[in-house]
Amino acid sequence: MYGVSRASRQLKFAAAVGLCLCSAAAWPQEFPNKPVHYIVPFGAGGSPDIVARLLADRLTRLWGQQVIVENRAGVAGVLGSAHVAKSTPDGHTLLQCNIASNGIGVTMFKKLPYDQLRDLAAVTRIGGLPNILLSHPSLPVRTIKELAVYAKAHPGKLSYSSGQVGTSPQLSVELLKLALKIDIVNIPYKIGAQGLTDAIGGQIPLNISNLPQSISPVQSGRLRALAVTSANRAAPLPNVPTMQESGVAGYEVNSWYGVCAPSATPAAILDKLNADITSVLRVPALQQRLSELITEITPSSRQDFDRFIRGEIERWARVIEEARIPRI
Repeated sequence: MYGVSRASRQLKFAAAVGLCLCSAAAWPQEFPNKPVHYIVPFGAGGSPDIVARLLADRLTRLWGQQVIVENRAGVAGVLGSAHVAKSTPDGHTLLQCNIASNGIGVTMFKKLPYDQLRDLAAVTRIGGLPNILLSHPSLPVRTIKELAVYAKAHPGKLSYSSGQVGTSPQLSVELLKLALKIDIVNIPYKIGAQGLTDAIGGQIPLNISNLPQSISPVQSGRLRALAVTSANRAAPLPNVPTMQESGVAGYEVNSWYGVCAPSATPAAILDKLNADITSVLRVPALQQRLSELITEITPSSRQDFDRFIRGEIERWARVIEEARIPRI
């Protein structure tokens, strides 16, 4: 009798384990089972938003579930990041993580409403695009070397417009200032496009912006391009040198973005997200469209993206400390 009872318990235990294993194996196939909300922590119409909508369209086709892009702008991407960090960890709320709120912001902001490494899980890197340093034609500089000479002759007199404090355009110039040992004053704008407009109008002599929105004023001669921040020249402006070509050794900054999810999201779902997003990013039609937006596609494993984010946090922490940038 004892043997039968024991055998019965063993059979029940084996059945329960089998059920759990089957459920775990089926989990990724059952995801998503409702609309997915893809949070872009910046306003509509910019490069991050356009990339998100292209990606969402492809994922909607793949999953048969609508992927809804939501713009939750504010505080250099912090508000949108905080929303996702506190969301239900089931894969149905995703974040377009980025250099600002998920790299620079970890050090720039005195108190974040989330812990990047504890509350958010890296899914995959999407890619990135360069910034470009611009000058008004009235400023007598045409190269980075000439800018360095002029700035040293007029310490603290030059200013540059950028987007919100803590974003990659601002930190791109702060990194350059450290390399060249020059003093240029940052004039931040809540809306980066307005800073570009004021530079075009001559109210501010220098501007730093994401490349796509700067192509038109450069091609029309309203602004002069000094250098791009990427390691390679940008195809739309082939005559504009990189910072490295301009004599700033080792300089490279790209405004990157990727996909993150709440950290408690099951690994099986994170793996499926990585596989599906990576496959979509390899679709030739999507790659062509992103190339037109000057975005270099660099999908990655979850582990590689996590290491990348950690490296970015450390890098910008050093820049903020060495440049003595006030935390906010």
